[in-house]
Amino acid sequence: GEQQMLAIGRALMTQPKLLMLDEPSLGLAPFLVHEIFDILKKINKEQGMSILVVEQNAAATLEIVDHAYMIENGRVVMSDTAEKLKSNPDIQEFYLGGGEATNFHEVKHYRRRKRWLS
Repeated sequence: GEQQMLAIGRALMTQPKLLMLDEPSLGLAPFLVHEIFDILKKINKEQGMSILVVEQNAAATLEIVDHAYMIENGRVVMSDTAEKLKSNPDIQEFYLGGGEATNFHEVKHYRRRKRWLS
């Protein structure tokens, strides 16, 4: 957590217009993830700085962002406001762990098309 805070602090010293972060929650305890994301939200609101976050922790990220892009295999598969994405049933099931399936057989299965052949 301290290293992440230091990296963010060093980046902020240059007074950027855009702060880009790659996996800021990687390897952090859940309470530190919450703290880091709260700080990012505060920086965005108070300084008006745009922040681009690449993050696998969709639940934590959707709590602090205004807009999000869901990317699978390097392609944007969905884009919308955080509120709309959080209420989307597919996003809830695949990224937020909020699906209604109670066992493996009830989970939606999608056959992926081989995109490199199309």
